[in-house]
Amino acid sequence: MQIPLQITLRDMPPSEAVETRIREKAQKLDSFYDRIMSCRVVVESTQRHQHQGKLHSVHIDLSVPGAELVVNRVEHEDIYVAIRDAFNAIGRKLEDYARRQRGDVKSHDAPGRGRVTKIFPAQGYGFIETPDRRELYFNRNSVVEPEFEQLEIGAEVNYVEEQGKEGPQARRVSAGKHQAPE
Repeated sequence: MQIPLQITLRDMPPSEAVETRIREKAQKLDSFYDRIMSCRVVVESTQRHQHQGKLHSVHIDLSVPGAELVVNRVEHEDIYVAIRDAFNAIGRKLEDYARRQRGDVKSHDAPGRGRVTKIFPAQGYGFIETPDRRELYFNRNSVVEPEFEQLEIGAEVNYVEEQGKEGPQARRVSAGKHQAPE
């Protein structure tokens, strides 16, 4: 961490054990992402109901380049469980942020829209014409809905384009009614 950890305990006496646990948990965050700029942790003790006793609430504010990650009000009767749960939550957010920064997040391919131009039922394949007039190969196994045998020449289909062994091809081919944007 570039800036020292800031720990605030509210409505409770100072506790070396609690601060040590927070420091240990904060240090583990560096293993998820080594460019953490600052970490602020606030632990509060609140009286909820007479019959339930005190609840401990933990708030974590983490600064990283280009973002501020926050876990707000993780509560539990056991202060160490509240700390653990809050750091687990901020750890998941930090891992997600790090994946996005590295570009590891899966991107979903936008489906294309085309028209079936050729079908060879006995051989189990066909071709789709794309809006830019290219032909994409597809086979029986690429068709999601309806079944391959029910496709007709001229049917409008959605597809995802990918690079096959012999050039571009369509996968996840599905025919259906086109919904106009609202």
